Amino acid sequence: MDEISPVRQWRVPAGLPAAKLAGAVLLIALGLLFADGDPVRLAVAVLAAAALAGWAVRDLVAPVRLAVDPAGLTVIQGFAGRRLLPWSAVEAIAVDRRPRLGLTSETLEIDAGDSLHLFGRYDLGATPEEVAAELRAARPDQAG
Repeated sequence: MDEISPVRQWRVPAGLPAAKLAGAVLLIALGLLFADGDPVRLAVAVLAAAALAGWAVRDLVAPVRLAVDPAGLTVIQGFAGRRLLPWSAVEAIAVDRRPRLGLTSETLEIDAGDSLHLFGRYDLGATPEEVAAELRAARPDQAG
């Protein structure tokens, strides 16, 4: 951890919201192209595009998913809210690895007793293992 700056943030990669918005536009275009006059097909495409666009808006409104400072961790809560988890509330910091479809996915898990916060690579802009190591190093009591 950088000793000069006690605050470190992890955020959604800059290009991800643009990719999601492009995907939403593509879904609408495909819906229009393949609807063949069927309003249900078009409605499904528009609904999927709206969900993807909403996800992109969240990335633009609240790009920082996780931050650490001497007081504890600040995590995203809800659509774009923030919640401070004091170090005393953080019970464990772990990385869960699961094989899926021939690939291994990693998820950063922050157990705060009454809540569990999960972050993937695209939430953090870094690997969950790297972030977990930095969080453990930043923890005042070095536990976790």
